[in-house]
Amino acid sequence: MSSRRQADPFDIIRYWNTQRSVNGWWHSFELPDGTEIRGVCDLAGLENRINQFPIPHDLRGKRVLDIGTWDGWFAFEMERRGAEVVAIDSWDNPLFREMHARLGSRVDYRQIDMYQLVPDRIGRFDIVLFMGVLYHLKHPLLALERVCALTTDMAAVDSFILREQHRPGDNLARRPVMEFYETSEMGGQTDNWVGPSLECLLAFCRVAGFARVELRSVIEHSACVACYRRWPDLQPGAGDAPELIDGTHNINGGINFDSGADDYVSIWFNTGARNLSLEDVRPDVSGYGVRPFHVASLGEGAWQANFKLPPGLEPGWHDVTVRIGESRPSNPRRVAVDIPVTTAGLRLTGLCDGKTWIDGQLDRAHGRTISLWIAGLPENADRNNVLVYLDGRRLRITWMETPNNGGPRQVNVEAPDDVEPGVTQIGIQVADSRTEPADLLII
Repeated sequence: MSSRRQADPFDIIRYWNTQRSVNGWWHSFELPDGTEIRGVCDLAGLENRINQFPIPHDLRGKRVLDIGTWDGWFAFEMERRGAEVVAIDSWDNPLFREMHARLGSRVDYRQIDMYQLVPDRIGRFDIVLFMGVLYHLKHPLLALERVCALTTDMAAVDSFILREQHRPGDNLARRPVMEFYETSEMGGQTDNWVGPSLECLLAFCRVAGFARVELRSVIEHSACVACYRRWPDLQPGAGDAPELIDGTHNINGGINFDSGADDYVSIWFNTGARNLSLEDVRPDVSGYGVRPFHVASLGEGAWQANFKLPPGLEPGWHDVTVRIGESRPSNPRRVAVDIPVTTAGLRLTGLCDGKTWIDGQLDRAHGRTISLWIAGLPENADRNNVLVYLDGRRLRITWMETPNNGGPRQVNVEAPDDVEPGVTQIGIQVADSRTEPADLLII
């Protein structure tokens, strides 16, 4: 074996840093008077990177966010195309401010940490640029979820990826793997944290909550991925819609979701389609599509699918629908996002055997279902937040009536197998409200 040192594939990063330390600028610029400022990234390369994405040349009326803007070339280019632009970085770069002044720019420049980027703080954007940022982040998937939440149409994700020269013989083209850099292993920079393979980058974008993830190109130093929030528009002659049976929280079975949590939706639907794959099933919540991670046949045309709650939903009620390929959307089922659970005058107005309908009793010879009528339930009451207790034991809710203009709602629960005969007490709790216990005769 030769004693000559093999070339480090990350030497290019060291070279770039040396060049930047000499001239200061990372991006190159052409000023209105024709003066050119030459940075490490030349104009042709910058234009080539942004042109990999389907971004219109006329962006009037659009909002664009540039995350990790650095000297600001991408932000100023989006402004030149007519967009209202917000540019974000984790530090106050004096070169950005210099170019901002020299161009007479109106770009809104802010210093915010990547993980603090939420819609409540900076709003939502038609297009989000995430150019050369991902591998600088210790939590790349969380960052992509933040990007997804801010995007209403398309995010342009450009990132370093591992290639054959970085890991010879590892067959990276087919493996969704990521390398972690604890200190300065990637080109001597301590702010380079991860190196995803191309398959890993694409998988991250899908799992982050985007509906469609499209590899646009792999160029010299990065991969360019367009990430869309919505399914393709419905076309004339679309196929028959599936029937959506239910849509609930995939862990607790309720209809309430927390946008700040890692919540997932389970849906059940009927369709005449057969042999469905992940690519065939297109769930949607209030216009935002999400690729499912689980699709399973339940037999006789019944199916289940699980998917991430779309990031960035506003508080309120949202319609869940599903399409099968290019079909029409299904009927909707409503879910509640970030709606507080509050009650007014919670009380139990009736209870009876769910089979015989005899008031105040449960006859175990006819089953174990108890039917209750509860007044004061909030509209977003569900199987998870309505707690029914029989002599201190929580009962499983098997069915809930939909809201009916504020009147009492029927709730069916199931008594345990080992419940003893005699008089016991049943009560309901929702949030901080409790009903007075009511007697139930078990025979």
